[in-house]
Amino acid sequence: MKMKNEFRSGCPIASSLDIVGDKWSLLIIRDLLIKHKKTFKEISYSDERIAPSILSARLKLLESYKLISKRKLPENKKENIYLLTKKGIGLAPIIIEFSLWGNSNMREFNEIDDIKGLNSDKTLIIQTVQDSYNSMLLNFR
Repeated sequence: MKMKNEFRSGCPIASSLDIVGDKWSLLIIRDLLIKHKKTFKEISYSDERIAPSILSARLKLLESYKLISKRKLPENKKENIYLLTKKGIGLAPIIIEFSLWGNSNMREFNEIDDIKGLNSDKTLIIQTVQDSYNSMLLNFR
């Protein structure tokens, strides 16, 4: 797990990439934010098939930087749930921008999934995603 003195530099882009710039972190955040996945099992069943050891390490990293919080499932105290914090929800614009960029620029290289609403106003998409997640969070407060 990275600590404050292990960042590559003081550059805000480099610092952000030190936390969410790996192959998996933004996909985990996408699954929490857009697909409303909450448990380790749900997240591990993503199309990208993240290995359990990597998922565990990434969840711990994201939790250590307060992008997610870990709680017990209200109806099953043995199972953990992972919820985005305000910082994590704040990554919605980046997730949406990556989606828009990939939709526009990666189709010639890969069969990109059609995502409803991607041609809408970007600000509206971001607000809708954040509002939807915040509404879901109300069940866990």
